Amino acid sequence: MGLGAVQEPDWLEWDSRAPLQIAERQRLLAERRAEVLADTPGSEAACAELRDVLAGHLEAHRPGWKRPDWDADEHPLASVCPWAVEDFCLMKPGPEGAVLIAAILCFPSRWRLADKIGKPMIAIHVPVPGYKEALGKPVDRFLASIKAGRLASRFNWSIMDDATLFQPKGHGLAGHNAAITAANAGEMLWLRVERQTFRLLPESGVVAFGIGMHVTPLAQVVEIAGEAGKLASAVRGLPPEMERYKSLLPYRAALLDYLDGKALSLA
Repeated sequence: MGLGAVQEPDWLEWDSRAPLQIAERQRLLAERRAEVLADTPGSEAACAELRDVLAGHLEAHRPGWKRPDWDADEHPLASVCPWAVEDFCLMKPGPEGAVLIAAILCFPSRWRLADKIGKPMIAIHVPVPGYKEALGKPVDRFLASIKAGRLASRFNWSIMDDATLFQPKGHGLAGHNAAITAANAGEMLWLRVERQTFRLLPESGVVAFGIGMHVTPLAQVVEIAGEAGKLASAVRGLPPEMERYKSLLPYRAALLDYLDGKALSLA
């Protein structure tokens, strides 16, 4: 799973992405609310707990931040949209594994909240190659064992031909994309990285799964020494079924030609 520990001050990110991402989150919530916000009966207390835990964190770690008077008529997960760039999925451990009971998901990486809400992790990850066999039980054990105050994180990556933050569709694309070549891949492709965090909400026993999104033009990524070679190795290390799942096949050859060329020229 590639997990690492997270200190309390580092739970939430707030950087140069924030103004644009917060504006986009609020636009999506206003215009496509049913696609980005969902809950299940009985999740109300956990949603309110996340809002209050987040507010307590911001009071302690974001200088000048003051807790607002929450709108009693607004959903607690919608209330956090102006203050956090992260999406949050609330996972409740249970006999069938952790179940997605509520979420604010403005920046999905090719999955639809409506398809996943109310389902356990195994069912949520059916499209992911090898998840059930290799990760299903370890992930459920991890989510059931998280202790209060012990935060964790991991990273997930993909390379996409679209920088749009809200991407509910697009897994499994295989047709060749002739528009992307080794000459223009740096401008036509983006590295999309999810910073995923895990935090137990002690009163409800629910795990808050946070997803912070970083989208960077490939041309900018390869300017960092060694990154072109590392990324090429990571792509080549993917099993064929994972390449298909990540929709790399339409431009895999052009991508690798571009990365290999940059690795040589910047060596």
